[in-house]
Parts: sequence; C-alpha cells; structure tokens
Amino acid sequence: MKRKSTNSRPSTLGELKRSGWKSRTVREELRQNLLKRIGNSEPTFPGIVGYERTVIPQIQNAILSKHNFILLGLRGQAKSRILRQLATLLDEYVPVIPGTQLNEDPLAPLSPQGRRLVAEMGDSLPIEWLSREQRYHEKLATPDVSIADLIGDIDPIKAAREKLDISNEEVIHWGIIPRTNRGIFAINELPDLQPRIQVGLLNILEENDIQVRGFPLRVPLDMLLVFTANPEDYTNRGNIITPLKDRIDSQIMTHYPRTVNEAKTITASEMSRDNADIDIPEFLWDILEEVSFEARRSEYVDQSSGVSARVSISAFENLLSNVERRLARNNDGDNYPRMCDLYSIVPSVSGKIELVYEGEQEGPVVVAHNLVGQAINKEFLRRFPKPEKGQADPDAAPAENPYEAVVDYFSSGRKLEISDEMDFATYRRRLTDVPGLEDIVRSYFNTRDKRELLLRMEFVLEGLHQNNIIARETEDATFTYGDIFSDMLRGMGGNR
Repeated sequence: MKRKSTNSRPSTLGELKRSGWKSRTVREELRQNLLKRIGNSEPTFPGIVGYERTVIPQIQNAILSKHNFILLGLRGQAKSRILRQLATLLDEYVPVIPGTQLNEDPLAPLSPQGRRLVAEMGDSLPIEWLSREQRYHEKLATPDVSIADLIGDIDPIKAAREKLDISNEEVIHWGIIPRTNRGIFAINELPDLQPRIQVGLLNILEENDIQVRGFPLRVPLDMLLVFTANPEDYTNRGNIITPLKDRIDSQIMTHYPRTVNEAKTITASEMSRDNADIDIPEFLWDILEEVSFEARRSEYVDQSSGVSARVSISAFENLLSNVERRLARNNDGDNYPRMCDLYSIVPSVSGKIELVYEGEQEGPVVVAHNLVGQAINKEFLRRFPKPEKGQADPDAAPAENPYEAVVDYFSSGRKLEISDEMDFATYRRRLTDVPGLEDIVRSYFNTRDKRELLLRMEFVLEGLHQNNIIARETEDATFTYGDIFSDMLRGMGGNR
C-alpha cells in the first residue's frame, strides 16, 4: 500500500488501523523499493563508481532474493559505504510502540512490555515513527566484542530495581542486534569476531530469532544482516566458522577501479578540499591515479592487503596543497602544478601501502618514489616515442632521435636544477634554456598555454630520466638533471 507522508502520519494505534496501514517485513520493503527504483531508472547506490556491471547487479539480486549477504573485498573498495546506502531502500518511516527496546510494530508487538501496552491502552496507544536512518546500525568486529554486546544478557541491576525475578524476560538487556529489529544490521570485518561469538549469529541467520542464556524464549526478529570481510581472512580456515559461512546466502566480491577514468571520478567525489583555484591537467591527474595501479601490480607491495582508493584521494590533496604552498611562498600568481610536485604525494603513498619483505628492505619511501616514477614513465610512453639508448644495428641508417638535442645538452656537462619552491620566472627560464626541449613538446602537443607547455617540457625530462637517458639527483624537493654517464662514473669513483 502507499506509505503515509510526513504530514499525515497517524499518532495513535486506532488512527493507524483506520488508515489502512499494512506492515511488511524489512526484506519485502527493500525488495519492493528496489524494484521501484530500478523501474524508474534511478541509481541504486549513488556515488558508487565502477560497479555498475559487476557488484551492483549482484547486490540487487541478493536483495530481490531476500538474502543476507557479505561483501568480500580489500580495503578502500567502498564496502561500508554500500552497506550504509542500503538504508535508502527502506520505507521513509515505520510505526513503533514508544518506550520499547525492539522497535516493535504496534500491529504485532513482540515483547511482554509491548503486548501489555497494546492490551492496556488499545486504540488510544500513542505511536511513534522511526526514520530509515534510525533503522540502520553497524558494528566493527573486534576480538573484544561479546555476546552481550551483540545479542544481550541478563541485567541483575534492572531485576533488583524493578523487583523482578531473574527468570523474567523483562530483565534482559538487549544487545545491538535485537535493537535493530525492523532494520538493517551490518558487521564489518566479520572474521575478526571470536568463533564462540560467531556461533551466536547462527540462529539469527537461520531462524530469525535469538536466545539469551538459558531463557526458553523465542524473539522472531525482522531484519536484514549484512557483512564485510577481507577475502583472505574470510577464506582462511579458522577465521570464520563453516556453519556461519553456510548461512550467509550471497557472497559478493568487490574490486578496485578498473580504469583510470573510474579512479578519477572517485577521487573527485571524495576529496575533502576543492581545487577550484588550481588547474590540474588531465595527463598529470592520470599519472597520479596510475600510481595506485602501479602499486597494485608491484612485487614490493603486499597485494593481499590491498591498495586503497584513499591513496589517490590523499595524494591529490597533497598535490594541490604543494602548489598552494608554493603560491603563498612566492606570491607570483603561479597556481599551476609542476612535475616535481608529484613527489609531494609520497607521504600519502608510503603511509597507505603494506610492503612484503623485499619492499621493507627497500623502504617505504623508496618504494613510493619508484611507484611515482613508474607511473610517470607509463604516461610518458603513451604520449611520446620511446627513447633509445643507442643504435642497435651498426649497418642500419641512424634512426631519427627527437631527444638528441636535449641529451647532447646534458652530455656536454651542463646541469638543470628544478625545485617545487622555485619562483615561476626562474622555473621558466631554466626550462627554456634547454635546447630542443620546447620543440619536442610542440611536435606532439598543440598547446597555447605557456604553463602547460613548461609542465610538459619538465615531463619530457622526467620521462628521459625514467628511461635512463639522463640522470637525476634528488635532494629533498630539488631535482638536478645531468649526464647519465658522468653520474655513473662519479658513482664508480665513489665506490673505490
């Protein structure tokens, strides 16, 4: 039936009956409201990107099947956000008996207290309306979570205060799951629950009821239970008991963004600061996102831990802040990024990746620097010809080398120093002093923006370094480009 609007909601049990209100289960609410949303071509989970053809259809099937389900995925895959959005599929409001702990339906009270109130007051019983936001609860599973926390326990203080026998059902202090009756309850990181606590969930999942200690009672709960877990923890024998796995109806795998464009959409929607005053070119943003993709392929990174989407979000914020800091320092109107600004994201990367043994030997900062370099090189090779170190066939005609003038400049012993704190005039002068550098960029890009031209010129230098054509020394945020052979000989001399 049609749900009542906010202004016309009944305030007593009698008015509720006369309104024609018919109660329905949580799962039926979710099912019908989801079908309506699909029929109206509305997004099921607004703001969730990259799951349109993979995860979301599986969740929709689980809801339509009235299943309890679990989302399995690595960190930063929007699992908790999806579960919290499930509440939007509930009815806007449902009637409850005020003062009861279990959100009891006035038309079908559960507890002795609820039944007594209905019997005593009849149609004059006041009713309250519970919003959909109040009907969603979640709990992070930790080893110290107890059965009393989740299900409930006897409250001897209540028994003494109200002079009730310890066997009276009303002395029970209900846990968070029964208090979510007529709603959705989520447990994050399910395998972290102790096995004896997991056993307490079996009856809820199978019979939709609970038991507290030795009480001969049956409380038929009406709710949807949903969970999240890391796949490795969930499938590792001993972290979750087999009967509990068997009672979770649907198991749905989440994943990281599969394209850079999906990752960019997520980053743009999740940043805690705006970038209205700082123009980030698309190719530079692509590089920033590519860092996370490189980390997810790196042999130095623990792939079972995952690389969260929060890496890119924090990295983008750090990149913006580095440009903003330079602008405030120099006060020259230069609010445009540089390639050297990319390395300001290292704290965002090194603090969010878990390393395997080989990675720990290298060190998180070195690994993060290498990931940034690999991302730069991948984007460089998409946009410029691959630099060649020498002529492979001595009898073949010399291949055209667009980088020859730049390489010759450094081979003659010259150096170029670029810093993320350098004022714009110095930055521009030093880059334009390198012969052939601007010509390379103009050969492959038609850009009238002088700032973007300079950025791409610096991009070429960084690309040549990543391909071992020119050398680069790094000290804090200052990069000095030079001849790679001179650098190698100096290194050999230092090892004598």
